[in-house]
Amino acid sequence: MTPPIELDVELELPDAADTEALGERLAAGLGPGDLVVLSGPLGAGKTVLVRGLARGLGVAGPVTSPTFVIAREHRPLPGGAGVPLVHVDAYRLGGAAELDDLDLDTDLADAVVAVEWGEGVAERLSARHLLVRLTRRPDDVRVASVHRVEERP
Repeated sequence: MTPPIELDVELELPDAADTEALGERLAAGLGPGDLVVLSGPLGAGKTVLVRGLARGLGVAGPVTSPTFVIAREHRPLPGGAGVPLVHVDAYRLGGAAELDDLDLDTDLADAVVAVEWGEGVAERLSARHLLVRLTRRPDDVRVASVHRVEERP
């Protein structure tokens, strides 16, 4: 059994395989309606982490950055978890209004939605989400912290 992801601590990810493995471990606890908000500079490993989410959810298609198409949906493979993955890149969006135009709240009912560059924009899609902050040290090691965020009533 895979141990749960520690929350609110820094996790060192020495190479891309470690970043992908973190995504796969996160996927084990995700289902329809879950939102994952990814934050970090260019090259921090956001798309690599989503590649791991996709593998963990068992969805189809190569996972590449959706920078120019804004959002990409990956359908479940036979034998997968049966949950689609919607992969969004909010980098080029002008703000929350443009994100609303994508109707991602509709996708959230049936899919896991992962939003790169989403911090400060995508949180409004759900009352709860996972926030994954990624950084890249000068020695090329990635560092991740995972936070569960829930709105208080």
